[in-house]
Amino acid sequence: MSAVLKSKVQRKFKMRGYTIKLEALAEILSFVNRFPDAEDDAIDLLLDELHHLSLKSSILDKEAVNKVVTLLLEAEAAVEENPNSATLGVGGSALRVINAFDIPKFRYDPVKKIFYEHTGQNPIHGDASAKAALYRDRFLLLFQRLSRDPHFSRPNFGSDFSDYGSCEISPIQSLVGQTGRRWIMGLISQLEDGHFYLEDLNAAVEVDLSNAKITTGFFSENTIVLAEGEMLLDGVFQVKTCGFPPLEDREKSFSYFSGVDFFGGCILTKEETLRLSELESRAVNDMFVILSDIWLDNEETMANLETVLDGYENVDVVPSLFVFMGNFCSRPCNLSFNSFSSLRLQFGKLGQAIATHQRLMEQSRFLFIPGPDDVGPSTVLPRCPLPKYITEELQKHIPNAIFSTNPCRIKFYTQEIVFFRQDLLYRMRRSCLMPPSTEETSDPFEHLVATITHQSHLCPLPLSVQPIIWNYDHSLHLYPTPHTIVLGDRSEQKAFKYTGITCFNPGSFSNDNTFVAYRPCTREVELSAL
Repeated sequence: MSAVLKSKVQRKFKMRGYTIKLEALAEILSFVNRFPDAEDDAIDLLLDELHHLSLKSSILDKEAVNKVVTLLLEAEAAVEENPNSATLGVGGSALRVINAFDIPKFRYDPVKKIFYEHTGQNPIHGDASAKAALYRDRFLLLFQRLSRDPHFSRPNFGSDFSDYGSCEISPIQSLVGQTGRRWIMGLISQLEDGHFYLEDLNAAVEVDLSNAKITTGFFSENTIVLAEGEMLLDGVFQVKTCGFPPLEDREKSFSYFSGVDFFGGCILTKEETLRLSELESRAVNDMFVILSDIWLDNEETMANLETVLDGYENVDVVPSLFVFMGNFCSRPCNLSFNSFSSLRLQFGKLGQAIATHQRLMEQSRFLFIPGPDDVGPSTVLPRCPLPKYITEELQKHIPNAIFSTNPCRIKFYTQEIVFFRQDLLYRMRRSCLMPPSTEETSDPFEHLVATITHQSHLCPLPLSVQPIIWNYDHSLHLYPTPHTIVLGDRSEQKAFKYTGITCFNPGSFSNDNTFVAYRPCTREVELSAL
């Protein structure tokens, strides 16, 4: 029977254009033998998954096959979880926490119009070329998205743009000697004090933004914009209209780049996606409780946290996940901070407080995300997880606690959720080059959400305001757009649905006693407070 199966595997793979090495064949047979009553389906599933994988060669080695087999077995484990359980997937692979440093890095090739995975090393201390690549990657990411927008695409057969309401983007270097209105795309930068420029990949032009009509969002240095205007005789481009590149629907992005794992939670086949979607729709009892700014050195905060834990201990179905976002101390843990041993003990007390709630310990998971002023090697983004020395005492009481980076990502069945703890609203407002437009909204949080989603980046601030590790800037990208973005911020608690994306700020628990209960099944946000 094994000889027949071996022949069947080789024939099916050959029909798809693959050549199998001996070690890879053994791996395939081992996988197929797990399904004695569905061998053909198992082989077809394996082939479909290989088709989504970016392979360098049609000759399959053990490493490529092993990668796919691992993903399929993880998906199988997720599907076999009991769908009626309140902690569904939290103990299995239906809920996966993805650290910022584990997110795959992709770069766009504007000639071939494809994304390819960067397979080289990503040192923390990058060279000068890494900083240039950071801006190039951001620009190309938005440019390829814009190139598919019908308003900025040239109609076929040389049709007149005015017939379609389309606007051609002109390269900045082509503006010299041109008259009349033009559309350009570029990154706002201040190459000289008090003089602002728009830069694309090849050139820069000084711009006059004083009379520009702008759209919703915060326009600061480092943001990439579309500008309509005309060149003046003194070589300055006078901007009449300025806005962010238009958004692209999530499904449309995936349809163009199927098989590219931007999020980091692995690529699922259509069959697995349908099965997980079905399980996700049944997970009506799953709830995430998200708290930001938990000062462990503040007695009032700890008493309030105890009240929250008591409350959820006594509900019919306990939350499946608690997300604790920093800061975990009422004062910054910088060079002048000398109480690391006491902070370690305070984490131990938090562990004890959680451990006294038996149902939460048995049925909930606990995720910890550091804040901007928490202990760590630096304030640069992305931030490492909390140091082991600080969290050891807590882990004695909660062995399965998860300590992740800031930002971090969660994949819940098919849903993609991004968590980011940063006092972003205040800093974006301070960095604005002009007052935000009040035509559509005057709510600062809505302006913030519009900015980060259109920029496809969690923190589009100048690097002088918020340093970012050059080689890991991709971990802050928001492309394709996730389902949910959680922005932990000291500002007022808010929730806002924007173009199908659920965004919310749980507020500062230590200052306002606010937090959020989120139901991923329905994407319902419940703004809560004590």
